[in-house]
Parts: sequence; structure tokens; C-alpha cells
Amino acid sequence: MFDKNYLLPIEALERVLAAISEGNLPIERLKIEECYGYIIASDVISPEDLPAFSRSTVDGYALNSRDTFGAKENSPVYIAVKHEIFMGSVPDFKLGTGESAKIPTGGMLPEGADAVLMLEHAQTVSDDMIEVMRSIAPNENVIQKGEDIKKGKTILTKGHRLRAQDIGALAGLGITEIDVFRKPIVSIISTGDEIVPASRPLKLGQVRDINSFTLSGLISEHGGIPAKKGIFKDDYDVIKDAMEGALQDSDMVLISGGTSAGTKDMTAQIIDDIAQIYGGPGVLFHGVSLKPGKPMIGGVVNNKPILGLPGHPAATVVCFDLFVKPVMERLGGLNSRKNFTKTIKAKMAKNMASAAGREDHIRVYLEEKNGELSAIPVLGKSGLITTLVRADGIVVIPQNKLGLDAGEEVTVKVF
Repeated sequence: MFDKNYLLPIEALERVLAAISEGNLPIERLKIEECYGYIIASDVISPEDLPAFSRSTVDGYALNSRDTFGAKENSPVYIAVKHEIFMGSVPDFKLGTGESAKIPTGGMLPEGADAVLMLEHAQTVSDDMIEVMRSIAPNENVIQKGEDIKKGKTILTKGHRLRAQDIGALAGLGITEIDVFRKPIVSIISTGDEIVPASRPLKLGQVRDINSFTLSGLISEHGGIPAKKGIFKDDYDVIKDAMEGALQDSDMVLISGGTSAGTKDMTAQIIDDIAQIYGGPGVLFHGVSLKPGKPMIGGVVNNKPILGLPGHPAATVVCFDLFVKPVMERLGGLNSRKNFTKTIKAKMAKNMASAAGREDHIRVYLEEKNGELSAIPVLGKSGLITTLVRADGIVVIPQNKLGLDAGEEVTVKVF
């Protein structure tokens, strides 16, 4: 059932996304230190103001800004130093007109003060008197109570992937636990009579398993939990049993190899047969207008996506980026409006031709020349892992272009 009417990658992806539910993974309540990279399951509302008090951003003198108006280096204003504020203490006094209090960075402003004069802008006259060398504005060198976060404000929204700074903000508000979606468990099934474990010496005609290691790393990097199921021979019953088992204990199944039109490549048939048992729709596409990655298969069984990836390492990485990653994000509940890909602009170092109607993904490495970044194609067949090792990213030639010209500005999707 190899589909000769190849879909564009975006059309193929949309078929899979439309057939699965969004954010249907179980919700877990975890300690914030365990939540890096998880996706938030509900909006987070601030329980308090941050900061909880007005504080200084510099070492200096807390005072009323109007007492400094008109101060200049050649015409300073004299202000009394009445108190000293210490870190972690609450001032128990009120400043009057013409009075100040020495204050450290982070110290709490006393009543009667609305600004802080930096130490550099003051001259000590005596233990209880300073010269103010410049005027300051209200709220200068001060973070106001609630200026960072107001009580009752939504600080993180459902579908947001937690970053280190987000977890820091939660800690600052005293939030130590949060509801998140469980990370999707993604099974990896490697197929092929010629594939052997990476630890095994090779016999003539054999190839060590590369893709399961590459996929495991990519899954972990993009917020999933990889589950390597092993290497399975090109046998219908063996692969079918492996696929059914993976569907029972994971949220998504990846099959590496067995997707082209060869006589032993039966992945699509097995997906359709399993769909008749557990619920369809089964195979949604077989083959995409893409290089590398043309034999890609996409299907859904019992609301769980099953993706058949080509066996060539370069094609595996390209198809992960185009299909596996967005499907994982849909399962995990990621807010697609805040899903960005890291890119950089560069100039193509040489001409690259492309076939009309096909989306080409060109591996490139980046090199700085005369103050400009050049994208230099890493040429080689998709079965060569070294083309990925040498590459820094991918340049996409759209299906409506016949190639790229040397010197043309391109967008590089950085690995």
C-alpha cells in the first residue's frame, strides 16, 4: 500500500495530529526541583506579591527623593543619616524631612523613603551627615512591592514547558509543588535482519544499531521518556507482537526501519492489522515528498501514534524533527503558540539543486567568514552517520523552489 501520491510533510503531520487527543497524558504533582522540562497542566496563579516589600537595588541611602531636588556636585544638599538598615530586618522607624538611612542592596525601604541614593553619589561629611551630589527621582534604585509579580496574577499558563527561570520564579513565590503532565513514554522498536546491538562484533553484511541511540537522545532532549524495546527480525509475527506490547506500556511507538517498498518491509500492513483489533484509523500516510525521509509512515492505533521511520540515520533525524517532535508535544499538551525552533541566518556557501515538488532538508555546518556566517552543505548519502556528526543544522529547500544559490541568505534550523 505504498502511496504514490506523496504528501508534503506538513500535510502528513496534520493527518496524525488531527487523529490524536491533545494533552491527554496523566497529571502528576511534583516538587518543583523535579519539574525541569515538564509541561504545566494548569495555570499557576501567584499567591503573593513578589517582592513582598519595597527594596533597594543598590548600596546607598534610603531617603525621600524631594529632599535631593536641585543637588549638584558644585552645589550639594546636606542630609542627616539617622539610621542603618540591615538585611532581613524590618525598619521600625519613619524618616522625616531631610533624613536618610544607610541601606544595603536588597534592604527593605523604611516608611518615609521613596528612593535610594547610590553610595557613589554621596560624600560623607560626618558619622551622621552626607553631601548629596545629584538629585534622584521617585522610585529610583528601588523595586516596589509587587513590581515583579502581583498577587492573583497568572504567572505561568497551562501548556508551558518549564525552564530553569520558571522554577526559580515558583521558588520565589513559595510554590514548591506543581501539577504537570507526565512526560510521554515513547517506545523504540528497531527492525532488520542485518541490525545487531552496538556491543556486538560485526559479521560481514551486519550493521550496528545506531538509530535507537539517536532516537533515545532526541526523545529525552525534547521532553519524552525513551523505552528501547530491542532489535527485531523482519518477521510479521515478531514485529506485530513487539508493536502490540509497546502499545500497552507507552504513549507512542517508533519503528526504525521497515518502511520502504521492499518485500520484507511490512510495517504499514502490521499497523493496519493492529488497528482492526484495537481501533483505528490505522495508517494515515505512507511516503512523503521529502528528502531524506521519503518512506516515512504515520498511523494511529487506539489514540496512540505509531510512526515508521526510515532506517538511514540522517533520514531518522530529519523525520524526528518533522514528525516525532510535534506529535510528542501534542500528546504532552505543549502550547503550540509558544513552540519555537532555534534558527540562525547564514549565507549559502555553494549552489544546491532540488527537485520540484519535493522538500529537501540539507545538512550544513556553519563557518564564519569575513564577519558573516556561511552555511556549508555536508554532502553524503542519508545512510552516513558522519554527515550528522559534522553538521550544525538543517537548511530546508521548499517544494516550490528548484534550489538555492551561493550567497543566498537562508535560515538554518540549529541542532
